[in-house]
Amino acid sequence: MYFKRFYDDNLAHASYLVGCQESGAAIVIDPARHVECYLAEAEAQGLKIDKVTETHIHADYLSGTRQLAHATGCEVLLSGEGEEDWQYGFLGEDDRKLYDGDVIEVGNLTLRVLHTPGHTPEHLSFVLTDHPAGEAPVGAFTGDFLFVGDVGRPDLLEKAAGNEDTMRDGAKQLYSSLAKFRKLPEHIQVWPAHGAGSACGKALGALPTSVLKYEMETNWAFSCKTEEEFVDTILDGQPEPPKYFSKMKELNKTGPDLLPEGLPGREPDSALRSIQQAEDLIDLRGQEKFARRHPERAIFLPRGKVLPTWAGWLLSYDKPHYLVLTSDTELEPAVRALRSIGLDCTAGYFLESALSEASTVGTERLRPEDVDEKKHNILDVRSQSEWEEGHVEGATHIHLGYLLDKLDEVPDNPVIHCQSGLRSLIALSLLQRAGKKPRDIVGGFAKLKQESLALV
Repeated sequence: MYFKRFYDDNLAHASYLVGCQESGAAIVIDPARHVECYLAEAEAQGLKIDKVTETHIHADYLSGTRQLAHATGCEVLLSGEGEEDWQYGFLGEDDRKLYDGDVIEVGNLTLRVLHTPGHTPEHLSFVLTDHPAGEAPVGAFTGDFLFVGDVGRPDLLEKAAGNEDTMRDGAKQLYSSLAKFRKLPEHIQVWPAHGAGSACGKALGALPTSVLKYEMETNWAFSCKTEEEFVDTILDGQPEPPKYFSKMKELNKTGPDLLPEGLPGREPDSALRSIQQAEDLIDLRGQEKFARRHPERAIFLPRGKVLPTWAGWLLSYDKPHYLVLTSDTELEPAVRALRSIGLDCTAGYFLESALSEASTVGTERLRPEDVDEKKHNILDVRSQSEWEEGHVEGATHIHLGYLLDKLDEVPDNPVIHCQSGLRSLIALSLLQRAGKKPRDIVGGFAKLKQESLALV
């Protein structure tokens, strides 16, 4: 047997290539949208990808199942479980629906299908057996059902997809799915689809994989004595799901578009002034450069791991946007990150030399020691859980992801903070566009706590 785990740090997403080295057959499980890594690895190992599957309709990234099938002609195997609303809409006549108890053959390997609903109604897990090595199963691909140290959240259908009154029923289903897993051999390995940092759970562990026996001894979900205890615990304190999760559910259900070919081109510097007035302009040059000087109406977003998350929260899937970069080398990773969640509408980019042709502004920033909670209209853009842990007395609280929906609630001349200063600069850029005359607190709440402010 050949086994390879792939991991996308930006999305905390794990996918897997499993192959039978005797027959050369291989399957990919929960592929990312950019599929070249699976193609290259299969070729290097002398394997042919003839099947692709996924554990469920994902919410946090755009699935690569359709892309991989297009690239290889492989058979697509997807869940047929769950209600009608959760059936995939893009299976071809040569593809196959999977149900509890089905078996997928990959040469001398088999994957036994287990229906493990709760995170989503159609969710499947796959129990792998390497028959030449023995008849005992090796491990299970658990998707977003069972993580290291946690289980998948059952509230996304209600909070992200708009299916009202579903999260308690989902939590009960999840409890039953855990009972089903207790019957599996304790030695099997657990291969989840996400690691620490994913919004698909609230306390995912840092280890990439685990063993069922270890999870049953240490994972909080297995320690709950009753269904009621489990339901109350898992629904308490779940983080706000990013807005784009509902869009991902829609696209992954109906069938993601194939990746656009190539990269967007560089725009002439002279075009920046007109574009900044009519289109979304995303400044990716970093905090300090944005704070000093940036194109008027530009939105600040950070490069790196958190770019897909905040882009998904704040950018339109229907409107083109342009990027401002410090160098050409930044283009490919930025576009790749955006396309990983289906944001395919990057129309072009500028380098910072174009700022000389644009209308530019700076940011007004306050030192923490200069903040007065009685004098300033303080706006806290952290999460609900951060706010509940402590905040400045009299501050207005609006989660950054909902800021554009709640501009009417933003006080005049707001003084903004988050925890450390990254999110508040994003918020400042949004409020500058809205004409709110915002100011940013350097260092955020972490620094404010050191000052003599009234805290709640």
